[in-house]
Amino acid sequence: MDVDDQIKRIKRGTVEIISEKELRSKLELAKKEKRPLIVKMGFDPTAPDLHLGHILGLQKLKDFQDLGHEVHFLIGDFTARIGDPTGKSKTRPPLSEQEIKDNSKTYKDQVFKILDRKKTKVRFNSEWCDKLLGSDMIKIAAQMNVARMLEREDFKKRYTSGQSISIHEFLYPLMQGYDSVAMTADIEVGGQDQKFNLLVGRDLQKYYGNDPQVLILLPILEGTDGVEKMSKSLGNAIGITEDPKEMFGKIMSIPDALMEKYFEYLTRIPDVDYRNMIHTHPRDAKIRLAKEIITQFYDDKTAQAEEEQFITQFSKKDFSKLDAEVLEVSNEELPLFKALAQWKILPSSSEARRQVSAKAVALIVGEETTKLNLDTTTNDLVDGAILKVGKRKVFRIKRDR
Repeated sequence: MDVDDQIKRIKRGTVEIISEKELRSKLELAKKEKRPLIVKMGFDPTAPDLHLGHILGLQKLKDFQDLGHEVHFLIGDFTARIGDPTGKSKTRPPLSEQEIKDNSKTYKDQVFKILDRKKTKVRFNSEWCDKLLGSDMIKIAAQMNVARMLEREDFKKRYTSGQSISIHEFLYPLMQGYDSVAMTADIEVGGQDQKFNLLVGRDLQKYYGNDPQVLILLPILEGTDGVEKMSKSLGNAIGITEDPKEMFGKIMSIPDALMEKYFEYLTRIPDVDYRNMIHTHPRDAKIRLAKEIITQFYDDKTAQAEEEQFITQFSKKDFSKLDAEVLEVSNEELPLFKALAQWKILPSSSEARRQVSAKAVALIVGEETTKLNLDTTTNDLVDGAILKVGKRKVFRIKRDR
């Protein structure tokens, strides 16, 4: 592909390129020499599952694959032992070797929902970091001073507020930067919150006599709450291995203000198409967004089925045709809010009590919908009726005979 066209595709969904001039030079040289550029992105296996916030980077790696470049998906099994301090207000607890091993395996399984398995090199930074001697670490550490480390916003806040910063946390950006040296990376993809760490990679490559990598910085994706960075710990994440029904419902629940950002960063639909759709038919636009994302991780047929179920459930209100999960209810009488916790539909009795009190739980019999209250018991649940909990959870009641 022409270099201008490559740059146009690479720039979609990025917030900064350091630098575009260097990127052009690398692309032109690679084309002249008929060789691919080495493009890396690192993920520390700190949690077992990836979510849509991680997909921005994987999508960008896929762009580079489609353009004929060599993608190295780096699993930071060594750096995970240190813990990335980026954005953290306190030292992260270290992961056990088994946790790192287990999480690394699930990452390898999940990334190929986006990346081409045959064109992806999966690497682990323990390959080279475990071989570093104490003298090597001293040389690397000598390339950074404490004053520059304290320029980082997270470290600065912790230092000025008197919060602890462990010495080993200063090693994290150095080790991430050394990865780029060991991999002879031409390009590194990362979130804009990783800018400091990625710049260290450029500095270390210069120190070791290598051509510095180009940085492709991506935005931070807000979660379903529309405010905080998508995170499983904050409960606002959409996991890429989630059930498609749950995934579809979560996407439909995002604030309208996020739609344009999700289309831009998570799909390849031309901006003129989705912007017009958002402006004229916002609900249809959100359905299109949900279908596009689910198709990436499942297939067209699954996405179409979830659209039909959603329309049946929330638009036509035809619950008789709804493919709802069957909930078997025994003859033992319990307060409904306690039963919801016991059935693990809601995480606790207190949360169930809150939702029932807020009229977020309803019983649907035929065309009649009844908001339930704290006096409702399991004996009030009618065989064949639909129990609706919150916006997305629906169950068809089956009574013991």
